[in-house]
Amino acid sequence: MTELPQPFPALLLQLMETPLLAITLSLAAYFAGRTLFRWLKQPLWCPVALLSASLLAATLALLSISYEDYRREAEWLTLLLGPATVALAVPLYQQLHHIRSAWRQILITLPVAASCAALYAVLLAIWLGASADVVASLAPKSVTAPIAIGIVDQLGGSVAMMMGGLLITGVVSVLFVELLAPRLNIRDERIIGFVLGINGHAIGTVRAFEISQLAGAFASLGMSLTGVFTAIWLPLVWTLLAF
Repeated sequence: MTELPQPFPALLLQLMETPLLAITLSLAAYFAGRTLFRWLKQPLWCPVALLSASLLAATLALLSISYEDYRREAEWLTLLLGPATVALAVPLYQQLHHIRSAWRQILITLPVAASCAALYAVLLAIWLGASADVVASLAPKSVTAPIAIGIVDQLGGSVAMMMGGLLITGVVSVLFVELLAPRLNIRDERIIGFVLGINGHAIGTVRAFEISQLAGAFASLGMSLTGVFTAIWLPLVWTLLAF
């Protein structure tokens, strides 16, 4: 591969000392991913998040920018995930009457579903001989990123690995719900949205809003409650089991 001009690495180093380059690369990857997603006829198996992440990873590799440097300068973008998650309270409020009518089903379903989402990842990782760091990174794979980052920091896992697990989990969750819901004759948008939110976090929630506002509201509820529930019990169980 042709080497970059001599002044270019020095310029990159200077730019990486400010958030400017990381922000520009992130936004460029997102818009390019969205354009490519539309060009590919919006495939469910390859959402905008996956395309954008792949383009960004390829760009970082091409420019020889380490993930640690990129993450450090793009940290404030991660902080914006919190307010974005809180903003989901708007569709929740709009669909509050539907949520109230199903509060018993939600109360019963959520602890079981959220626990299973973490449990099978942990058990599979242990069965395959993964180290404690890898297990800790995969445990919160179904939790939305702002909360999952805090959980991983408590468990001692890798944020980079966790983000990869989140991305894969979201894509696979959407794909499986789209394939299985019609075959199981599940038509209720509340159920579909709730399942997408619990298992597919933000990616599943985006897909739910594409279905309807009702599905999106229940996906937002499932994603939020899963995050809170997992943030409370997972570190506690982790400590008790002394991983």
